[in-house]
Amino acid sequence: MEIKNRPEPVNAANLFIEKYFPNCDGAILAGSVVRGDATETSDLDIVVFDQNIHSSYRESLIEFGWPIELFVHNFTSYKDFFESDAKRARPTLPRMVSEGVILKGENVIVPIQCEADEILAKGPEKWTQDTINIKRYFLTDTLDDFIGCDNRAEGIFIVGTLAELVSEFVLRTNNCWIGKSKWIVRSLKEFDEDFASRYVKAFDTYYKKDDKKLVINLVDEVLQHYGGRFFSGFSLGKK
Repeated sequence: MEIKNRPEPVNAANLFIEKYFPNCDGAILAGSVVRGDATETSDLDIVVFDQNIHSSYRESLIEFGWPIELFVHNFTSYKDFFESDAKRARPTLPRMVSEGVILKGENVIVPIQCEADEILAKGPEKWTQDTINIKRYFLTDTLDDFIGCDNRAEGIFIVGTLAELVSEFVLRTNNCWIGKSKWIVRSLKEFDEDFASRYVKAFDTYYKKDDKKLVINLVDEVLQHYGGRFFSGFSLGKK
């Protein structure tokens, strides 16, 4: 992709809105270019609000030398996404709206940003004890698979599942938002930088040295606060 002499992110986003959505009610530029942690492969996340759009949609394209991820909503659809994102504990759209730089329609965008801020501040729905027990069981089951595994190829993928389950358990039991991919580490850092560092070190040590001890110790530490490993007595769906 040609990146020389391309416009700065905000300028490029404004040019994009002027070209494709000149009559929209509001628009926001979000993502890494706004947060200040952009890389060479970062794109522009642009959220558009247009009351004349019948249904929301997402589109990826390249314009003005930038890869662009476009999210288009009307004044009903964004509320549905806010709600669904909150239920799954991954506030993708609320976070984009909250952090975004307003490109157009400040009087429209500011109240929506306030809605997003309220959702983010409230946090996800608290897990019930039944949910915690279910998650403990599956975390224990995966840990047992990992401990007993003597096949390096299988272990690589078991530990990947274990990493996701651990991060989810830690964050949700502490009423924090979760993430996937790069947002796993980012979410853990927002919660506790020391734990995030130990989490990364544990899994990195396994990948580099085939040493399971730090991962096992980390999982046991996480489970200890909720009764430890859980296998005997687990039941699901029994009447």
